Amino acid sequence: MSEKSSLPRIKNMGPKSTDWLNDIGVFTLEDIERQGVVSVYKRLKASRPNISLVMLWALQGAVMNLHWKWLPEEVKAELLQEIAE
Repeated sequence: MSEKSSLPRIKNMGPKSTDWLNDIGVFTLEDIERQGVVSVYKRLKASRPNISLVMLWALQGAVMNLHWKWLPEEVKAELLQEIAE
């Protein structure tokens, strides 16, 4: 088993999105928390322009231990404001 496959799975991330995160040096939930959801999303968006806002919701949901569909609307609004800055 490779080191990558032995890492704990990040909530809301499937194999493809996990690979995308790994490509930018993000391997764990702690990496997302340390670097910040918006920063990670912006780096992903820069490397893969077609990534949608669902990835932003999924990253925040992972940090909050929620399925991305259950992210409160006020949290989504705050995130949208942050990515616009």
